[in-house]
Amino acid sequence: MRLLLIEDEVNIADALAHILKKHKYEVDVFYDGEVGLDNALLGIYDVIILDRMLPSLNGVDVLKGIRREGLKTPIIFLTAMDGITDRVEGLDHGADDYLVKPFSTEELLARIRALLRRKENDIHEIDVITIGNVEFTPSSLIVKINNIQNKLTFKEGQLLEYLISNKGFVMSKDKIFDKIWGFNSESDLTIVEIYIHNIRKKVAIKSSNISIETIRGLGYKLKEEK
Repeated sequence: MRLLLIEDEVNIADALAHILKKHKYEVDVFYDGEVGLDNALLGIYDVIILDRMLPSLNGVDVLKGIRREGLKTPIIFLTAMDGITDRVEGLDHGADDYLVKPFSTEELLARIRALLRRKENDIHEIDVITIGNVEFTPSSLIVKINNIQNKLTFKEGQLLEYLISNKGFVMSKDKIFDKIWGFNSESDLTIVEIYIHNIRKKVAIKSSNISIETIRGLGYKLKEEK
């Protein structure tokens, strides 16, 4: 699971990142609201942990910017401001949870797990994703086209789901790599080309009416053929 932590107190941010990584989360840390928002808008994170008081852009404005772009990434709002009005403001602008400083790391971890469970339940409620004549079941990694079935690997499934959710948009290799493999992966960008090739072989067959178009110099776009 990939987490984004936006917190300007460097000691707190680095300590939290260390704890989260010990619990097997991938964590990217930014200490500035504007930079944090730019990275949040990549849409590659499973949960965002957002401080309220930030340089360049405060946490409320970061929150507004994320929701304005239509991103539904779960957000935990961190703040030393514990008034009812402050909490209501954060929740009204789209925060999913609210944690007042100082807090225990155990409580933060529990709240992250709760948001991830909620997100997982939302995914399972839409068990089959349909686009054109292609049906994809993320839980089983089965792609079905008419009566033909193919089984994807876990990473192939993640990549196909990501492309489907961004149908019609050009997704750069960098963005795909960051979402599926992560900044700290030991692989390089060529892994994206390999997996795109594999998905094309398994999905873009004659009976399928979807295709993955290569946009030279930009990336890939999943299209539904008319």
